[in-house]
Amino acid sequence: MELRIFDTSLELGVAAAADAAEVVRAAIAARGQARIVVATGNSQLHTVEAFTTSPGIDWSVVDMFHLDEYAGMSADHPASFRRWIRTRVEERVHPRTVHYMEGDAVDLDAELRRYSELLDAAPIDVTFLGIGENGHIAFNDPHVADFEDSHTVRRVTLDDACRRQQVGEGHFSSLDEVPLEACTVTCSALLRMGRWVCSVPELRKAQAVRCAVEGPVSEACPASLVQRYPDAAVYLDRDSASLLTHR
Repeated sequence: MELRIFDTSLELGVAAAADAAEVVRAAIAARGQARIVVATGNSQLHTVEAFTTSPGIDWSVVDMFHLDEYAGMSADHPASFRRWIRTRVEERVHPRTVHYMEGDAVDLDAELRRYSELLDAAPIDVTFLGIGENGHIAFNDPHVADFEDSHTVRRVTLDDACRRQQVGEGHFSSLDEVPLEACTVTCSALLRMGRWVCSVPELRKAQAVRCAVEGPVSEACPASLVQRYPDAAVYLDRDSASLLTHR
């Protein structure tokens, strides 16, 4: 695990984006294409903004996926991750393909099988990640995380801490509005993907960051997988790194 600490969230985002862009350019040079998985949410705003303006990326040969989506939510809902990616990535850079996880599919089990097959079809070059306030990675909250999961994508329940985070970030006006379930790439699937670029700004993430990078590797803090993964870079700002005992 590489740990990189910056003064501000903007500097963090620019550096994380440069890291991911280098991987994407190298993949295109080597194989003529790249496959990436994009994270969403407030922690990713500076990173994704900088990444979509990175020079030298031929977006016409980039295939894109995302980590998660709320179960039962339409793609046009203001909190939908499909909408987040469409407006912040697809409409800006126009990748070759954007594979969306249809959380409101009539047959959700079939949809998750379809998405799993797409993800498993070829290697992923770079995966953007965040860390939740409860230590979740993607939507693998502590009570559902399984480091040995046999699934690539699964349907999960969200714990109250995760749901409160969504309210606190301004995506919903009350806890009652936050869906109880979501679809997510699993922990075991993340371990089969390419370089992890983890952007984790803000003071509210400090305790989760400490558990993830200094605590035991445990499903009680799913993001602690960053310690096990051989090609992970964790980008922090001064606030999110404030509880670390070693810098």
